[in-house]
Amino acid sequence: MSDLIKAAWRNYLLQLQLHPLRTKVSSHSHFLPFKVPFTSEPSFPSCLVAEKSGETEKANLSFWAITAGVLVGCSDVIAQKISGIKRLQLRRLILMMLYGFAYSGPFGHFLHKLMDIIFRGKKDNTTVAKKVVLEQLTSSPWNNMFFMMYYGLVVEGRGWGLVKNKVRKDYPSVQLTAWKFWPIVGWVNYQYMPLQFRVVFHSFVASCWAIFLNLKARSVAIKKA
Repeated sequence: MSDLIKAAWRNYLLQLQLHPLRTKVSSHSHFLPFKVPFTSEPSFPSCLVAEKSGETEKANLSFWAITAGVLVGCSDVIAQKISGIKRLQLRRLILMMLYGFAYSGPFGHFLHKLMDIIFRGKKDNTTVAKKVVLEQLTSSPWNNMFFMMYYGLVVEGRGWGLVKNKVRKDYPSVQLTAWKFWPIVGWVNYQYMPLQFRVVFHSFVASCWAIFLNLKARSVAIKKA
């Protein structure tokens, strides 16, 4: 079993190297099966590079979506156990994994690409501070509100009126807590994490944060024998 786990971990690390987060075609060149010559006269059609880049982009997106889905699923299992649920609720687990796969993974992927484009890959303290502030004023409030609405409407299947009242009541405290926690995570991520590890680091911390949101978003603790 330990050998199987080690082999799976090595394969996962290999996938991290094969599918890093990148924003320029040239940065993909060392993953291509052919050498990209940096000359004024390219030795092969540029459409081949664009096609290869498009395939790599799709692979990147799929990889991070699956990673986020698995991490969110793990966080939901932990949240269910903490909340006292004795029998695992598979429907809830599947819906939470769907959230990670269809939304949080792709969102994190494109967020970090956009940040790198906006700030041109700079990593000085001023730029990192700007990234953190921009993220906390835009994506952080939206993601927390979206999660609470998704949980109430989709996972719990409650009506809009109940969910709206729940969000109105709990959202301010959730967001204030987020602003005490996520700026530190953002600073570490942008300042010290290599670009290809930023999404997985963000997804891992987000899965821990999702445990808190899970418990906060629940309207009623449902316990089953």
